[in-house]
Amino acid sequence: MFVIDYILPFLAVLTVLVFIHEMGHYLVARWCGVGIEAFSVGFGREIFGWNDKHGTRWKLSLIPFGGYVKFRGDSGAASTPDHAGNVGDDDPSNFHNKPLAQRAAVVVAGPAANFLLAIFIFACMFTLWGQPFTTAMVSEVVPDSAAAEAGLQPGDVILSADGENVASFEDLRRIVSLNLDRPLPLVVERDGNQISLDASPRVVEIKDQFGNPSKVGMLGVRAMERGWRELGPGGALVEAVRQTWVITTSTLSAVWDMITGHRSVEELRGPAGIAEISGQAAQFGLASLINIAAFLSISLGLINLFPIPMLDGGHLLFYAVEAVRGRPLGEATQEIGYRLGFAMVIGLMLVATFNDIDRFGVVDFMKGLFS
Repeated sequence: MFVIDYILPFLAVLTVLVFIHEMGHYLVARWCGVGIEAFSVGFGREIFGWNDKHGTRWKLSLIPFGGYVKFRGDSGAASTPDHAGNVGDDDPSNFHNKPLAQRAAVVVAGPAANFLLAIFIFACMFTLWGQPFTTAMVSEVVPDSAAAEAGLQPGDVILSADGENVASFEDLRRIVSLNLDRPLPLVVERDGNQISLDASPRVVEIKDQFGNPSKVGMLGVRAMERGWRELGPGGALVEAVRQTWVITTSTLSAVWDMITGHRSVEELRGPAGIAEISGQAAQFGLASLINIAAFLSISLGLINLFPIPMLDGGHLLFYAVEAVRGRPLGEATQEIGYRLGFAMVIGLMLVATFNDIDRFGVVDFMKGLFS
């Protein structure tokens, strides 16, 4: 059934990620002495909840796409100041009366919790099962490919690509896939000598193991030598941090490609697309679903750091301006910022949702009805 195979895995993953994100805000806020009125997983009408001894209302709400922590002094879930509220300006538990550094720490704590969760997941997986990899030795060069034109040969060991060290074929694949229509400098070892080559990966559309299409750069080499790294807890933690960093920088690179027009915004995924990925991963077992959860946790943390008002990054942007000016922005300016941020978030959600609908063939179906 669709609900069991796709919706439930998606909601399970999303609920955990949102809870961890908001718990990051909550814990640092409590540490800073901020009064916390509500902790909600989801938006809208409360389904059920309870009050703790500190007066915080813990609740599960009807709309499951997100969540929030409402601090004392907030006017709503976006943590905008309640200038007309009942909390006095001198209340030390009012979030907006806290020093700038404490407010920034509370805001950063949410995305930081998502990155830490991803590191924890990867570290556990690498400790329990090790880390598979493919050596960076070229086994085959595809005829008439970018690699063939650059002069790569079977037996070459790729040492670096685009100035970045290559420790495995997975590293090379990641670097190449993000280089769309751009020359890629390579350093390879051949017969004991290091030589430099330039390749221009060709842009192709591929499908992942779940059948989802995306445009990537393709070099045209294959590697066959497989390896397996057995890692202790320390080594697993180091590799987990590295993996999280690689995913973060790769995601930022892909976003920049969308902004500059090198990559299509059609690759954006909305709730339906993420539900599809979660459900497909669940079909491969719990380990696959947990792995996807780590990737989504990084995405959630990263998106929230974008400098868009309403998101955590937007608050940090306002705090940066406050640090430079020596005082907060005016109420009217902040209100305009939040309205623009709301419009940007809604716009991105509409684009991503349209992509989901188009991917499922609904757009073509509707066109067929009127043609």
